[in-house]
Amino acid sequence: MPIPSNYSSPTRVSAKKRAFAQIQEWIIDGTLQPKEKLNDAELAQALGVSRTPIREALQLLNVQGLVEMFPGVGTQVTSVKKEDITKILPPLGALEALAAELATPLITQDTIDTLREINSAFARAIKKGDFYSALKQDEKFHNIIVENAQNQYLANSVSNLQAHVLRLYFHQSIILTDTSIDEHESMLKAFENRDPETAAKIARTNWLRAIDEFYAEQKDSRE
Repeated sequence: MPIPSNYSSPTRVSAKKRAFAQIQEWIIDGTLQPKEKLNDAELAQALGVSRTPIREALQLLNVQGLVEMFPGVGTQVTSVKKEDITKILPPLGALEALAAELATPLITQDTIDTLREINSAFARAIKKGDFYSALKQDEKFHNIIVENAQNQYLANSVSNLQAHVLRLYFHQSIILTDTSIDEHESMLKAFENRDPETAAKIARTNWLRAIDEFYAEQKDSRE
């Protein structure tokens, strides 16, 4: 199991949270490949923690659907099915729509201005073809909206699904296009107009459109 040797642990984070965050990141970006078997002793040594927080982290990742645990046999990274985009994005779109609706009466103009700056950075990354940077800006944009919904249960559900979205991106299922730039701006205008219905509708469309783009790309690659 190839574990990066240059890992440096952040401070003031519990060993379990640190292990969970790092192993999740390695699974998302493909450092730990689908179906790869995970050795808790090797992970513990790589992360500089005991095996207990590693096992606790793996249990959380099992609940999240990123690893599979087989009692008495071992733990491995789950497979990635590109077609799962049709299972992941509809519920995420519904949750993001709800977040936009709830955030509309609460979000401040300062926050809207911050979101507009993030969308500008997103646009610059898209136009440069730097899709990883665009992905991180897009994630930041949506996370701020979810935070402003002020509902931790909603935020937890979104976070779980977003991990799978990020993983799909690294396995070439999520395609970022400049259409999102205009959709983001339309959402911001809906926030400014205190129009929760429009904000929710655009938020849902923003996520579901990725399904159509994925299948359009698949069709083009076959032709």
